[in-house]
Amino acid sequence: MKGLRRARAAEQIRQDLIEILESEVDDPNLPSVHITKVELAPDYSYARALVVPSEGPDEAIENEEAFLAPLRRASGYLRSLLADRLDIRRVPQLEFRVDRGAQNAERIETLLKRIEKRRKEPLAAILLACALAFPAARAKAAEEPLERYEASASVMGSELRIALYGPRRGALASATLAAFEEARRIDRLISNYRPESEWSRLNAEAAAGPVTVSEESVALLEDCLRYSRQSEGAFDVTVGSLVEAWGFFRGAGALPGGLRLRRALESTGYRHLHVDPAARQVRFDVDGLKLDPGGIGKGYAVERIAALLKGYGIGSGFISAGTSSLYAIGAPPDEPEGWPVEIRNPKDADEVATTVRLRDASMSTSGSYEKFFEVDGKVYSHIFDPRTGQPAQGTLAVSVLSESALDSEAWATALFVNGGDWARRKAPAELRIYYCGTEGGCDWIRR
Repeated sequence: MKGLRRARAAEQIRQDLIEILESEVDDPNLPSVHITKVELAPDYSYARALVVPSEGPDEAIENEEAFLAPLRRASGYLRSLLADRLDIRRVPQLEFRVDRGAQNAERIETLLKRIEKRRKEPLAAILLACALAFPAARAKAAEEPLERYEASASVMGSELRIALYGPRRGALASATLAAFEEARRIDRLISNYRPESEWSRLNAEAAAGPVTVSEESVALLEDCLRYSRQSEGAFDVTVGSLVEAWGFFRGAGALPGGLRLRRALESTGYRHLHVDPAARQVRFDVDGLKLDPGGIGKGYAVERIAALLKGYGIGSGFISAGTSSLYAIGAPPDEPEGWPVEIRNPKDADEVATTVRLRDASMSTSGSYEKFFEVDGKVYSHIFDPRTGQPAQGTLAVSVLSESALDSEAWATALFVNGGDWARRKAPAELRIYYCGTEGGCDWIRR
């Protein structure tokens, strides 16, 4: 647990340092860098920030000391700015180092892109370019075995894990770095825990009048409205006030007072959310309405990451955003049927209910065991029925398999709320649904 808290603190320091360097420091002497990782000491006394030049791998660092000197001179000032942001008792000393591993991975990826542009050149010239730049690349590419590369990062309040197979470890590392950065970008766009995000700005301003947003937010909110209509209101991105009323926003949950719950319910409902695609504007027609990306955010991030990795030429990979949203690209080299994924028994964390194989498909799970509290023997889950304002009842867990991570994430929430009978009658035919109810155990929904 302590290691996980330290990892989350290190990731928060990394994100805050990136924002500080981008928006709060105007010093022409500081090099333009990308912070790939922060390593935090167990006692929080120092934080080692690993950096690479943001201009790209061609900006070779011949003299590491000279490159890092301006950052080290500014470390005290950066630490003072960091102290205004961090919610920890001890602000660590800052230490800057060049991330040679990430730099080399980026150089390899750049070389591969250059080779792609020069495909018309004789093969001998291409192989010579590889050999001159990287002696290790002299091996015959066609005979290279597939390597497994795996890494994780703390993003969007959970652990994002990526496992990839490919012939070049450097290219896999570069693709993974890009995937993590894409997840962080999405978090900066939609997180309601970040006051500077676009969706937090909507929560603060859209009830007063239309707010202009990015095309990306418009498209995602239109998808959310579509899921709401199709699920008859069981999925609803406007449940932010309910989440706060029930104490699940930055908390473990608590019974709300009747007046607070009534006001939260009055400020909830997708019909109060209006999106104008042509003008790229969003407005709320009721005060207090708050967007909450909890039922869609990880699925959206996983979908975008999968597309990004495929763009890097990845043919075999697995993405896991916590346990709630998964996506499999292709299959592992020795398992052509797909990536094996276990679905847990919601009544026993140590028991596997069933195992599925994912290949170019996603699976998302919603479970009452993920976050809940208990009062007088009754369990209150963090998954609400937006139409009543009460935690959904009758469902323990539901897993949805789909070609789209966005679909599987949204429908896992909707079907948890609507229940097994509704799923049998009205769920989209293309979905595969594994349902666990409070009565009757777990089984595949057959229609």
